[in-house]
Amino acid sequence: MQLKKILLRAPNWVGDTAVATPAMKAIRAKFPDAEITVMVRPSVSGVFASANYVDRVWTEPRPSGMRDWFRIALQVRRQHFDMAVLFPNSFESAAMVFVGGVTQRIGYSMDSRGWLLTQKVKGEKRKVHHVNYYLELAKAVSADVSKPSMEITARPEDRANARKLLAGSGIPTHTNFMILSPGAAFGAAKRWGDHQFAEAADKLAEEFQLAVVIIGSEGERSISDSIQKFMKVPAAILNGRTSLETLIGLIAESALMLGNDSGPVHLASALGIPAVAVFGATDYVVAAPYGPLGRAVHVPVECSPCWLRECPIDHRCMTRVSPEMVCAAVREVLKK
Repeated sequence: MQLKKILLRAPNWVGDTAVATPAMKAIRAKFPDAEITVMVRPSVSGVFASANYVDRVWTEPRPSGMRDWFRIALQVRRQHFDMAVLFPNSFESAAMVFVGGVTQRIGYSMDSRGWLLTQKVKGEKRKVHHVNYYLELAKAVSADVSKPSMEITARPEDRANARKLLAGSGIPTHTNFMILSPGAAFGAAKRWGDHQFAEAADKLAEEFQLAVVIIGSEGERSISDSIQKFMKVPAAILNGRTSLETLIGLIAESALMLGNDSGPVHLASALGIPAVAVFGATDYVVAAPYGPLGRAVHVPVECSPCWLRECPIDHRCMTRVSPEMVCAAVREVLKK
């Protein structure tokens, strides 16, 4: 199959994009001479800042209306793509490449969009790990998926910017530090408690001689402030102060990531940083930190995973995860 131009429609979330990279790399290996463009939301484009498996990063915000949607579809048509691989499962992503005249259109047959695809992949996102879920798209174009690689790298300038940010927050250059990612865009049901985060961070900081950095969006600042208040050791709060590129540099410089099921945890796995995540409302089987340096901590309860944004009862899936359980998982990965 000789293809000149391929469009990869990336997922819309940072974590999903990180776990989609093995499939994208496999597609590149299958078509080494093709020009590969990845279309992404601006909020996700930083994942591809140092990607050598795509030739072009095309950023588009979510269409603001039908006129904007047709503008993008027309741009797709003008670029004469031979094939599009759709990582989102939305109807609109399939309709866009259909209207855009892409000859081969590969994606999961969901959201009533099967008739828009030339090659339909069957499967459910909540049955297998997300990495393997996306690899099925690569398999659909006969790519070799036997040795998946999720590895990404941070650019030197992003590492340097991260260190400057740390220095300005009281953490000197060359200091080893751990990152807490206590937020969760999905909803409060995915969040481990502030007291638990604080207790685990205190223990790990003392045991491994690590400074503590807390990250998140500006809207999650109150969560970080609460954790800092409960901690005995100092913690630098960087909420809202990092671009995605600088965040990648920050994670690459760190010694450990501790968080909920969230995008930064998956970035840590991709960057080769030990990552431990607490799971409750979502399923660790499909979303655990990927690779040998990743660990998921969970307590089996009858209602988990529920996939709800807010817990309607007592949040037992999270409250029963103790700080010591998390510390034990950290010790295990740090031994590696």
